[in-house]
Amino acid sequence: MFSKELNRQRNLIPRVEKIEIQYKGAPEEATLLLNKGISTPLDVAQHLSEDLVDQSGLALVNVEVWDMGRPLVDDCTVELMHFQMEEPFHINRAFWRSCSFLLGAALKLVFKEDINVLLHSFPAPNVSTGSFIYDASMNVSDWSATKEELMAISAAMHRLAEQNLPFERIVVKQNLAAEMFAENSHKSKQIPAIAKKSKSGDSVTLYRVGNHVDVSGGPMVGDTSFLGRRCTIAACHKIDYDGQSLYRFQGVALPKGVLLDHVAFGLLEKRASKLNEINLHSAQHVSPA
Repeated sequence: MFSKELNRQRNLIPRVEKIEIQYKGAPEEATLLLNKGISTPLDVAQHLSEDLVDQSGLALVNVEVWDMGRPLVDDCTVELMHFQMEEPFHINRAFWRSCSFLLGAALKLVFKEDINVLLHSFPAPNVSTGSFIYDASMNVSDWSATKEELMAISAAMHRLAEQNLPFERIVVKQNLAAEMFAENSHKSKQIPAIAKKSKSGDSVTLYRVGNHVDVSGGPMVGDTSFLGRRCTIAACHKIDYDGQSLYRFQGVALPKGVLLDHVAFGLLEKRASKLNEINLHSAQHVSPA
């Protein structure tokens, strides 16, 4: 359904029109003529240098934070962001959000079919909390994750990273989003409220990585390869969220190119294992394995 709608929207572009892109940044500023509604910040990077393609995880388009794979629709100024920049606030948030998204994808991959994993949601990224999160419900009671089970989830995220899968973005009508998530009772309840808060009052932003589709306002980093070699799912806590019994999976990761020794990363893992109470007024939890 995601592919069908993506192709339908692409076919709405009647003919190729050119737009003027003013690129700001290293190695030097440039003016590019690209295709309206088709070309993306990734295309800008590809026209300039391989280093920009490898390092750029996010863009600023007329100072609006923008996905690398999101089409450009008007004449604009484009700046590319990377993790070594002086003020990495926006790209750090996008990385944390992308990790939560991939954690949801990993949860759908690792459990056997008899365990019904229903993805609930993940909170807005907040790097200062020490962990990225995904909340989910499962048809098991009083389950406590073992170290090996948490390692299996971490390994699934690494496998996604190794595939260099792009984060694909699409905006759809509320009724289509509801149809796509009809089998997930959590998402079905959330979609009307999400659509109501959108600019149109009737749209929902979705992302896809591989075969995994989820609801998120974004933006995300360019592709899964931005998840570096250090990624750990550190804990799973049982929580009560608005009267619902959920499992909160928590992790910590570093983006590619960001290095940290084993001892220092161990401290981050220890911090990430503690219950992250973001969005919880009162949380009842089970100590992690």
